[in-house]
Amino acid sequence: MKKIVIVGGGTAGWMSALIMARKLSDKGFQIELLESPEVGIIGVGEGSTPAIKLFFDSQDISEAEWMPECNATFKCGITFDNWSTHPGFESYFHPFSSALDGESMQMFKHNAHARLRGADVHAHPDRYFVAPRLARGCLSPVAPDNFPFNIDYGYHFDAALLGQFLRKKAIERGVVHRVCHISQVQQDDAGNIAGLLTDAGETHTADLFVDCTGFAGILLQKTLKTPFVSYSNSLLNDAAVAIPSDIGEKIPSETISTAMKHGWAWKIPLTNRYGNGYVYSSAFCSADEAEHELRERLGFLEADVPVRHLKMKIGRVQEHWVKNCLAVGLSQGFIEPLEATALLLVQKTADLFVHYFSEGKFTDRYRDDFNKRINTNFDGVRDYIVTHYKISSRTDTEYWRANTASQQGVPDAILELYGAWLKGKDLAAEIKRLNIVDSYPVPSWYCIFAGMGIMPNAKQVRKATAEEGRFNLTLLDDYFRRCALNYTDHRTYLNQLAGNNFQP
Repeated sequence: MKKIVIVGGGTAGWMSALIMARKLSDKGFQIELLESPEVGIIGVGEGSTPAIKLFFDSQDISEAEWMPECNATFKCGITFDNWSTHPGFESYFHPFSSALDGESMQMFKHNAHARLRGADVHAHPDRYFVAPRLARGCLSPVAPDNFPFNIDYGYHFDAALLGQFLRKKAIERGVVHRVCHISQVQQDDAGNIAGLLTDAGETHTADLFVDCTGFAGILLQKTLKTPFVSYSNSLLNDAAVAIPSDIGEKIPSETISTAMKHGWAWKIPLTNRYGNGYVYSSAFCSADEAEHELRERLGFLEADVPVRHLKMKIGRVQEHWVKNCLAVGLSQGFIEPLEATALLLVQKTADLFVHYFSEGKFTDRYRDDFNKRINTNFDGVRDYIVTHYKISSRTDTEYWRANTASQQGVPDAILELYGAWLKGKDLAAEIKRLNIVDSYPVPSWYCIFAGMGIMPNAKQVRKATAEEGRFNLTLLDDYFRRCALNYTDHRTYLNQLAGNNFQP
C-alpha cells in the first residue's frame, strides 16, 4: 500500500486529509496525518466563500451535523464600509450569486453603463441583488422547499472548532492520526523527502508528503528551498489583532469590513459571539496602536478582553508541488482575509492535486500544469483584493495615500479592465479577452467598480433618455421584498438546525 503523510493539522491539514481519503483510499493509498501538540490554529478570518459548501456536500456532511459543533452561521456576502468617500457610495455589499438575480443583474449592468455615460440613473449595486436584503434583515439564505430558488452562501465559523470537527470526521473515515513533533527532515540523493524523524526517535516515510505546517513551511520552503513570491509590493497589510465581543439576539448573515486608518476591521457573527479584528500594515501602525484603535472602535478601551496579535506572510510559493512534496494552506501562501479566500485556496489545491495526480497515474506527469493553475488562482485572488485598495478614494492617512498613489504591483490585465470599465465596455467580454475568468465572476467586478463609486457623481450627470431610464426600480424593490418573505430569521433557523427539526 502507498502512503501519503500530511504534516500539520488545522483546517488545511484535515480538509486535505478528507479530500485525499475520499478520492485516493480506494486507489491503494493510506492517508496519515502527523500533528504537533505544540502548534495552535491561527484561524483569523473565520469566514468562507460558497465553495466550502461543495466540500461538505462532497463529504456527505450535513449542515445540521457540522454547523452547531462549530458555532457556525450563514454568510450571504460582505459589506464594505468607508472604503469610498464618493457621496452615496460610502458602503456597498459584495453578494454571492442567486437564481433570483438573473434579470436584475442585467438591469444593474444596463444602469451602470448608462451612468458611466453620464445618465442620471441608479447604479449602486445593493439594490439589484437579494443577498444584501437578507443579510441586513438578519435572515437565513436557506429557503423552504416550496420556494425553488437557490442562493449561494458561505459560512462563518470558529476555526479551532472546525479543525477539531474535521479531525474527528477524518479519523472516522480511516485517516491515521499521530501526535508527534518533527525534529528532522531527511532527504535522499535526488533531493526528495525520504523521511521525518520525530522527537521520540521514530521515522515516518511516505510516497508523498503534504506540508501543512503553516507559515513555517518546514517541508516545501525550509527543506526543499522553494522560493517565496512576496505580494508586499501590492498588498501592504502584514499584521492583525483580534478581539471577541458579545452578540445580541439578532444574528446578521454577513461579514462587515470597515476601512480604518491603517487597514480594515472585520466583524463576523457566530452563534455565541462576534469575531472582531483589525488587519493593518506594520509599516504605518504599531501593534499597540492597532489594538488601541480597535478597542476604541469596540468600546473596549478599559475592558479586560482576550486579545490576539498575529503576523502575516503575504504571498505564495513559486511552486506548490515540488518533488514528492505538496504544500497546502499557509505553507503554500496567504492572501490577507479581505474576501475570506484562505479555505477556498486550500480546497482548490487539494482537489486539483488529486485530479492531476490521478490523471497522471499517481506520478508527477502533470505537476507543471498543476503549479500553473494554482499560481493563477492565487494571483487572481490577489488581483481582486488589490483592486479594493487601488480604486479607493480615501487619502486621509499616509497608509491610504500609499495604497492609492501608484499602480505599483497592479497587473496590466487589471489596469486594462479598469480602463474598460471607465469606457463603459462590457466587462464579461473584457474578462474573457484578458483571460482572468478564473479569478472572480463578472458580477463581482461590476459590484466593486460601481460600489466604490467609480462613475460620474450627482453633479456630473444629465437627465437619462427614455432608453437609459427604462427600468422601474420600485417594482424591483417590491420583487426582492416579496422574495425575502420566504426566508427565516437567521437565529431561528440556526436553532432549528441544531435541533434537527427542520426540512432542508
